[in-house]
Amino acid sequence: MSKVTPFLMFQEGNAEEAMNFYTSLIEDSEIKSIIRYGANQGGEEGTVMKAVFSLKGQEFMCIDSNIKHEFTFTPSFSIFITCDTEKEIDHLYEKLSEGGGALMPIGDYGFSQKFGWLVDRFGVSWQLDLPK
Repeated sequence: MSKVTPFLMFQEGNAEEAMNFYTSLIEDSEIKSIIRYGANQGGEEGTVMKAVFSLKGQEFMCIDSNIKHEFTFTPSFSIFITCDTEKEIDHLYEKLSEGGGALMPIGDYGFSQKFGWLVDRFGVSWQLDLPK
């Protein structure tokens, strides 16, 4: 085995929009590669056939699915971010929750100085933690 990489499948043709959003919010992040569907390649031309992006050094793969499935993202799998400051956690929570929704509103739950769990506008689940 050479590598283990989290993989996100978008079903609304918005993988690139999501990658751009995530990499704009989290410093030291980048889109590393995008391969797009061409004409007659099985997916909508121009959408993401395969892409790789990184958030703080953690690589992710993603696609725009050319098949509509009966499932989507689930909160039981989430991206967990350990924040360094209260300003950072508040900013990320505000931006990531726009158009999404809170699973656990940002607050003090006893196990952390400040914690929040949300689903973003793309359906991806995030846990934000400011350790004690």
